[in-house]
Amino acid sequence: MERKVVITVGDRQEKAELNDSRVAQAIWEKLPISAQVSTWGEEIYFEIPVKTKIDRPVREVAKGDLCYWPNGACFCIFFGPTPMSSGDKIIPASEVEIIGKLVTTDYAGLKTARDGQPVRIERAERGKSG
Repeated sequence: MERKVVITVGDRQEKAELNDSRVAQAIWEKLPISAQVSTWGEEIYFEIPVKTKIDRPVREVAKGDLCYWPNGACFCIFFGPTPMSSGDKIIPASEVEIIGKLVTTDYAGLKTARDGQPVRIERAERGKSG
């Protein structure tokens, strides 16, 4: 099942797709979600109303990965190095689960995100209620 979403950060919209993991499904079922942005290097993260364990923990991610961080019950968008990164590796603060990917490959708009900005994730399908 395709799970296409739109992530709005401030006045910028990014298209993305959630994968078929159990954690991504739990997030999909809670959409739409609105929150406030926090930044950590070239990562945007924000608390979401999903608190669960992760099934496939990773310690390194790629540009454009969408992840769930269980320590903070947060949705994370990685688009470059974090303070934990070294070289070309993108390292989260602690283990995360990859739950999807941004469709875009232009991350310039995400780099302008500031702490406290509004963020919203919603389903991209139109005219469907579920």
